[in-house]
Amino acid sequence: MHHRIFRPMSLSSRQAAPILVLHGGPSVPSDYLYPLVDHIPYRSIVFYDQLGCGRSDEPADRDMYSIDLALDDLELVIKKLNLRRFHLYGQSFGGILAYEYLKRVAERADTEEAYECLSVVLSSTPTSVALVETEANRLVALLKDEDNDESTLLERFRRRHQCQTDEMPKPLSDAYAHAGTVFRGTAVISDYVATPPSTDALRMPSAMIMRGEADFVSEECASAWKKELFNHNFVREKVLKGCSHHGLLENGVEYGELVDSFFAEYD
Repeated sequence: MHHRIFRPMSLSSRQAAPILVLHGGPSVPSDYLYPLVDHIPYRSIVFYDQLGCGRSDEPADRDMYSIDLALDDLELVIKKLNLRRFHLYGQSFGGILAYEYLKRVAERADTEEAYECLSVVLSSTPTSVALVETEANRLVALLKDEDNDESTLLERFRRRHQCQTDEMPKPLSDAYAHAGTVFRGTAVISDYVATPPSTDALRMPSAMIMRGEADFVSEECASAWKKELFNHNFVREKVLKGCSHHGLLENGVEYGELVDSFFAEYD
């Protein structure tokens, strides 16, 4: 698994724990999240490309890919880098992996767990793939009502609900250029619906749920994180004005400040 560490000298800091970053897709690699480094000072930030995309291997065997196998890979990365204390950040599909990892750890109920996640940010992460697909289709229909020109539909959707910039930002185009093809897109996780941890699970880390006000991951797609899924009440919600699915690339300063200040509360 290809990984990249910014500010490695701070990896074991007790004042500002590192951030482990999980990209989305599935199979859209970390390039589009590298700007986190520009907007979050001091902390070590760890990125890795999940199996099947970016600079990691891409086995052709479809059976080598699943959410559970991706969680196994995530645990291997944590152990390999010896991340004893860290914050977890997941964007879109990466937020699904973050939640499922934390649920797995909580359900192990190991009070002597060697690796501690201090807090988590889920950014533009749906609780159900079917729900977000329905919402995206609804938004596409509204765009068609405005203008039925199919040739401009994808770009209009991008500028309204994915990334509200005149041109696609280079980090995002770089990520798409290195995207995988074997385990790609919501079709491969179409049956995913988040479920709460078992009643005997340990308390999960405190969480912040972020999304843009024009995000195709709408309030309906994300509200259950706070209402039903985490096994505590320490879940914060933040909607970014003037942003859509890629708030980091639309308003990096505000986005970075929100993420860093939240993590600082739990260092």
